[in-house]
Amino acid sequence: MAMLKVKDIQVYYGMIQALKGISFEINEGEVVALIGANGAGKTTTLHTITGLLRAGKGKISFMGEDITDTPAHKIVKMGMAHVPEGRRVFAELSVYENLKLGAYINKDKEETQKTLEKIYERFPRLEERKKQLAGTLSGGEQQMLAIGRALMSKPKLIVMDEPSMGLSPQFVDEIFRIIEDIRKEGMTVLVVEQNAKKALKTADRAYVLETGNIILSGDARDLLNDESVRKAYLGE
Repeated sequence: MAMLKVKDIQVYYGMIQALKGISFEINEGEVVALIGANGAGKTTTLHTITGLLRAGKGKISFMGEDITDTPAHKIVKMGMAHVPEGRRVFAELSVYENLKLGAYINKDKEETQKTLEKIYERFPRLEERKKQLAGTLSGGEQQMLAIGRALMSKPKLIVMDEPSMGLSPQFVDEIFRIIEDIRKEGMTVLVVEQNAKKALKTADRAYVLETGNIILSGDARDLLNDESVRKAYLGE
């Protein structure tokens, strides 16, 4: 059974149809990439899955339960975490306070502390800067914080929206190493990414979105070598 199953979802912004009946699924332990140009519907897809937008039609199932009309905070409690585009850290709060907010669903203080220690092991820079205001971090450090904050909820599925956007090549490499590490630990990842080459090299499978439709899908390595994908999204 797929961990996440999206069936024929349609989403409208007023009279404009952003998603035109897309379907896909993600199995436990996979990294799945959604790639496509600006305006293709990638972020809309993530917002609909995570409960920030409502689908006009279609069905979304997570862990065997229908979450089509489930509010975002309940979806988090079910085990899905969202790393939003643009990082969206709480700039006026410290690194430590941002991380603690990620664990708001966990009432076990001892368990939260253990999770925090694991996050600090994964991201030593965050421990070094734990008292620093999040808004004073570099872009790459803020992205690490956004991922760390999502991991604090101990999700089964982590959804990432453009994690490499605006980062230096060094930090881009680091973010994708983090995604690979998360997958090795058994977590499932859905990543929306404009850096199609990096995404396809990291993912197991991928879907290509174009103007609200999925036009291609398959093994990420196959899509990486697909001539139409290379021309349209890899600049080759």
